[in-house]
Amino acid sequence: MSVNETTAPGHFEDIADDTAQPTIRIILADSQAIYRVGMRKIFALEDDIRVVAQAENLENLYAALQHFPADLVLLEAALITGTTDAIPEFVRRAPDAKLIVQVSDADESNTVELYRRGVRGVVPRSISPDLLIKCVRKIAAGETWIDNKSISWVIDAYRAQATNLTNPKTQPKLSPKELSIIGCITRGMRNKEIAYQIGTTEQVVKNYLRKIYDKLGVSDRLELALYCMHHETLKKDNPMNEAPVPLAAPARGKS
Repeated sequence: MSVNETTAPGHFEDIADDTAQPTIRIILADSQAIYRVGMRKIFALEDDIRVVAQAENLENLYAALQHFPADLVLLEAALITGTTDAIPEFVRRAPDAKLIVQVSDADESNTVELYRRGVRGVVPRSISPDLLIKCVRKIAAGETWIDNKSISWVIDAYRAQATNLTNPKTQPKLSPKELSIIGCITRGMRNKEIAYQIGTTEQVVKNYLRKIYDKLGVSDRLELALYCMHHETLKKDNPMNEAPVPLAAPARGKS
């Protein structure tokens, strides 16, 4: 495929090379061409990293994801500022791709929310090339990239949430059906298996899960299982007082 030196308005830039099999495939999503060019040059020096496409807005990013499977997306935070469904939509379109968000200024509430929604790394736009390469490799290997300040923010947010949720006055009430689904989640069951177990459809299970996430203030299956294990939710709320099932470490984001 040919390589385009510039990105035309309304189009993503295709820079995939059919002759190469990169270890880590990256899509750059940034409204500023100078940042895209700079990051592309940084990654071009690494044998195990290759930029497969570039995009200047979310619409172009979604188009790029459709055409070029990627391991990571390096995303400018400004592209999702003011949107509430950008990250869930990204996860829906590319469930296997990991997301790194570049921010101009670190903000506590924003940073915590990004991590809670499944972002694997939040980095400043001023990050050094060496550190950016290290971040990409760590996240591609399955780790989460988080600095000391962000760790403190996330821990503080979790403590505040835990304090609120353990208050009897604010303890969420779960229905028997919701408890049954949670029990299946802690066993590591997929949506299809849960639907068969409780006699319903996968879509109904997904709808229940969204309600459960909202009630408990968690963002995915792993957080749900850990929350319920920590708070003994099944043991306390099960009307038959059955013991909670063992935690089977459900995978993040998997159906």
